[in-house]
Amino acid sequence: MVNVLYADPEPQLLNTELLGTPVAIRATPVSYHWDLGDGNTITTTNPGKPFPSEVVSSAYGQEGWYDITLTTTFSGQFSVAGGGWQDIDGTIEVISDPVPVFAKSLESRLVDGDVPVDESEDPWIPERAPDTEGPPDPDATHRKI
Repeated sequence: MVNVLYADPEPQLLNTELLGTPVAIRATPVSYHWDLGDGNTITTTNPGKPFPSEVVSSAYGQEGWYDITLTTTFSGQFSVAGGGWQDIDGTIEVISDPVPVFAKSLESRLVDGDVPVDESEDPWIPERAPDTEGPPDPDATHRKI
């Protein structure tokens, strides 16, 4: 299955006070680097969009648990006492907490329609353990979108 990746592209605002003067800081995302946990990575200036969009997406070649992390690069500006925005030299990178994902191979099976399905639990996703970790992709690449 395709994993759709997306991030919130909205600027982050921080209002503070410095020596009694109000100061606003605005951090705007300028690029996104996705580490898919299997050796594959994606770098893009596009934040992506929720499903059904697949503008920023990937798929795992092997079954198992993987951690997806996002490193967002921000540019910054500041404003003093409500004045105009002024650029801050350089950028800053912020790394997200890993998001665990289980990649599952899907296969069709005949089932007994008379047997009720317990939908409170997904029996096809195993507990995370060393033997359920996803292997590295031997053909891993870095894509730029």
